[in-house]
Amino acid sequence: QVQLVESGGGPVQAGGSLRLSCAASGSVFFSINAMGWYRQAPGKQRELVATISGNGNTNYANSVKGRFTISRDNAKNTVYLQMNSLKPEDTAVYYCWYSSYWGQGTQVTVSS
Repeated sequence: QVQLVESGGGPVQAGGSLRLSCAASGSVFFSINAMGWYRQAPGKQRELVATISGNGNTNYANSVKGRFTISRDNAKNTVYLQMNSLKPEDTAVYYCWYSSYWGQGTQVTVSS
């Protein structure tokens, strides 16, 4: 059974930084498949933040380009999201994604 466990969320002031981590287990195919991060703010639909393919190609939502960086460590089956210059509108629950699986989510709250 695939499990995705996120960590690294919390409160932060606008302009600050956070680094999210997602540790994956239960599959031998993580290193060759895409993984990513989505987020869901209160009253809004879940939306793509960033994805990274098995060979490291990345894709970002326009709203986070230049501020967020997604990376992965295939030896650790872990994907990261470095978030810089955070804005109040980045406040959301952030979910790790792999194939048809989701993590439990980690709350990021950015105060102005």
